[in-house]
Amino acid sequence: MGLLAFADFIVGGALWGYARSNWRYALFFLYPYLLLLMMVLTSCYAGELAARTSGSMGIGIAAGVLAFIAFYLGPARWSYLPIALDDWIFSRAYIRGRDPELERRLDLVADEIIAADSAQSVDEILLLGHSLGAVLAVDALDRALRRRPDLGSRGPRLALVTAGSSILKIGLHRGAGRLRDALARVSRSPGVVWVEYQALTDVMNFYKTDPVRDCGLPSTGRPIIRLVRIRHMLQAASYRRIRRNPYRVHCQFVSGNERRAVYDYFMFVCGPLSAEKQTRLHEGPGSAIGDNGRLLHVAARLLTQAHE
Repeated sequence: MGLLAFADFIVGGALWGYARSNWRYALFFLYPYLLLLMMVLTSCYAGELAARTSGSMGIGIAAGVLAFIAFYLGPARWSYLPIALDDWIFSRAYIRGRDPELERRLDLVADEIIAADSAQSVDEILLLGHSLGAVLAVDALDRALRRRPDLGSRGPRLALVTAGSSILKIGLHRGAGRLRDALARVSRSPGVVWVEYQALTDVMNFYKTDPVRDCGLPSTGRPIIRLVRIRHMLQAASYRRIRRNPYRVHCQFVSGNERRAVYDYFMFVCGPLSAEKQTRLHEGPGSAIGDNGRLLHVAARLLTQAHE
C-alpha cells in the first residue's frame, strides 16, 4: 500500500508541486521510499553474501529476509519509517474518499461546530489543525459552512488555526478537487478568521506558502500567514536536544513552550485572548500577559498597534 501511495502521488503531480513550492517537502516525501530502497538493497546484498559464503541459495534467501526484518524492527522504526508510510497511505485514502469512518467523523465534527454556534455560552469556536489535521479541520469546517453559510457572522467568533500544515500535501494532488473546493469556500467565508503558522525548521510544513493561492485558487487574503521560529519557543538546551529529530520539531506546534513566543499552542486552547487577537499581536499572546499571569492593561494598546 505504501508503494501504491508513492506511485499515486507522483502520477497525480503532487511531487512536482512539492518541488515547485517547497523543495524541502519534496525531500520529505522521498525520504521514506529512499530509506525503504536502501533497506531492500542492503538486505539483498546480505543474502547474496550469505549464499556465496555458505554455497546454499536457501541460506542466502533466509539471510536476506532476516536482514530486512532486522532493519524494519530496528533502524526503520527509529527513523519513523512505518509512521511515514502510514501517513502517505492515509493521505491517498483521503484523496480517494475511501474511508467511510473518517467521513462519518468529519460529519460529526461539522455537527458540533453548528451546535456550538447556537450555544449561548460560547464566545469563540476554535478549530486548530496541526499537520494533516489542518486538512481535516478545513474539510470539517467546509461541511458546516455548506449547511450554515453564516457561521461566525452572527453568533460566536469562528477561528481556524492551521499550524505546521499539510494542506498543500493533499491540495497539490490533481485528484484533490474536493479539498480545493473546501479551501475556496472557507477562505471566502466572511465569518471565519483563518491564520496559518509556518516554520522553516519544520521540514513537514510548507514554509512561506499560501495554501489557497498555491493550490491555483483565487487569492482572498486568507489565511493570514505568520512565520515563526521553533527555536524561539524553547530554551537553547531543549532546542539543541530536538533539532535533529524532525518529527519532534514538527510536534512543537502542539507542545508546550518554554519561552514566550509568537505562537503558543496552549494560549490558543486555554488562554484568555481570542484567536484573532493573538494572531494580530506582533509579539504573540505572551506580550499581553504579565509575569504574574494576569492580562495586562496594555493589551488593548498592543492590539491597536498590531492593526496599524
